[in-house]
Amino acid sequence: MTRPPPELWLTGAVTAGGRSSRFGSDKALALLDGRTLLERACASLQDCPVRLLIAPPGRYALPAHLGRWNTHPDLRPGEGPLAGLESALTHAPPGWVAFTGVDLPWLTPDYWRALSAAVTSGCLSVQATDGQGRPQPLAALYHTDLLPHVTALLDSGERRLRHAAPPEQTVQVGGFEARTFLNVNTPEELMVDG
Repeated sequence: MTRPPPELWLTGAVTAGGRSSRFGSDKALALLDGRTLLERACASLQDCPVRLLIAPPGRYALPAHLGRWNTHPDLRPGEGPLAGLESALTHAPPGWVAFTGVDLPWLTPDYWRALSAAVTSGCLSVQATDGQGRPQPLAALYHTDLLPHVTALLDSGERRLRHAAPPEQTVQVGGFEARTFLNVNTPEELMVDG
């Protein structure tokens, strides 16, 4: 029996609760090719049956064509994407979460399909690698079984997302275009079309 398409079993989660301090304004609302960065991130996950937006409630409104997104606040506001992942894993049903930040505007449904195809028994995370072989934890799959590990990291003072999953339980997938991982942190980076 073949695995169902990822949109039938992944929870989509976008974290958009950051301070955008380097950007100078709320980057989730910045426009790129006529769509906000938030809309672009959500569009890559719109086929997931459960969709979570980790952001302050009431801050953002998404167009109806992107489906229903359940908004949940960061459990640890201002603590970065690892805390956003903790919130996503807390609110997701048991299983796999496709987790991304709002500042990766070039992700597509095909990207998530490629990662979901690499899920193997015993793994707890699937992460793409860039052209230099570096894992990209801000656009990755995480299993909800990682929640106690992520919470323990945060409780110990760790804030780096790259520690969210043990390396021995992480599958890496390569072969993506360079622009897939272009991260928008400043308004000038909106002008780069990859």
